[in-house]
Amino acid sequence: MPSIGDVSFHAAFPGLAEEFRNRFSDSPSLYQAPGRVNLIGEHTDYNDGFVMPAAIGFFTVIAIAARPDRQLVIESDNFHERRELSLDQIPERGSHEWSDYVVGVAKILEQSGRRLQGANLLISGNVPLGAGLSSSASLEVAVASALLGVAGISVDRKELALLCQRAENEFVGARCGIMDQFIVAHARHSHALLLDCRSLEYRQLPLPDEARLVICNTGVRHSVAAGEYNHRRAECEEGVRLLSQHLSGIKALRDVTLAQFESLAAALPPVVMRRCRHVITENARVTQAADALGSGNLDLFGALMRQSHISLRDDFEVSCRELDVMVDLAQSCPGAYGSRMTGGGFGGCTINLVKADAVDQFQSKVAQGYKEATGAAPEIYVCSAVDGIKRVS
Repeated sequence: MPSIGDVSFHAAFPGLAEEFRNRFSDSPSLYQAPGRVNLIGEHTDYNDGFVMPAAIGFFTVIAIAARPDRQLVIESDNFHERRELSLDQIPERGSHEWSDYVVGVAKILEQSGRRLQGANLLISGNVPLGAGLSSSASLEVAVASALLGVAGISVDRKELALLCQRAENEFVGARCGIMDQFIVAHARHSHALLLDCRSLEYRQLPLPDEARLVICNTGVRHSVAAGEYNHRRAECEEGVRLLSQHLSGIKALRDVTLAQFESLAAALPPVVMRRCRHVITENARVTQAADALGSGNLDLFGALMRQSHISLRDDFEVSCRELDVMVDLAQSCPGAYGSRMTGGGFGGCTINLVKADAVDQFQSKVAQGYKEATGAAPEIYVCSAVDGIKRVS
């Protein structure tokens, strides 16, 4: 089983700079952005709530060199495709291709008043696609940093994250919150990050040495840009609209207390009620989990992870059979503190907090049980938390 988190750039992407030189006859700068996993706090970010992600050692890497014109020439090592466009004629909307994330970032940077330089880009990455590990934000932040770097433009990390979120919302068409781009920009080695998605205040939380983050990939791919993710967001907004008829001053589900919700739940349509209940209770779980992590109470942290998954499964209805099988298997393993789905849902991965000395047994039991239940062999990764976006030599 693979272990990730401390893999060097050169080990993960050997020869990328040389490949760029062969294709473009120029020496590139290199920018590296990680994927991420969310420990707890799912579908709360676009409701102005709380989340607790960490960056993991899967990466998108951009090799880039400036051109003398305003053309972008974009080559993907993963898709073996090439795109070209003029920075003076960027389309209004995406075309539902991988390049939308690159073009959208360029468009939003230009709209924000940053005049970019034409450039050649070679993109390579190993963040699993459609697995809930935020391959899109990793690509967006890497591209933004690379384009700004060759243009000699400096942007602070918070604004970088906000610009990349705009690209995904406005150009790609996925109404994601700020969590993914924020953690890719701000991540710190061996830490998770507690983020208030309204104020963007955050706190780095040291991860315990005695436990490991273990990611189990169901192999079921999802696309959050497709209808269900946006539909869940619309249901939350409808809940706010209805609750605001009874509660003055609320702008998001973040503003509704559990007591207020319980007193008004009967006034909501059943589906909207369940969506709201998940978000409101999940926000409470995140703040409790931060306290548990700070005090070293990993049993409580794990219990909150389990509660989160049940809420995502039953109230928010974004799980699937394979995710539920994976969580049930994990929770039956000795040394497993907790397990839950992570990411937008409808497939992808689970995140598990496991005692360090129980990891080998955990991997073996989950892999065997999942194969017996589904007929598919899962990918399982033992992770450590890594730093966010950086330029690499």
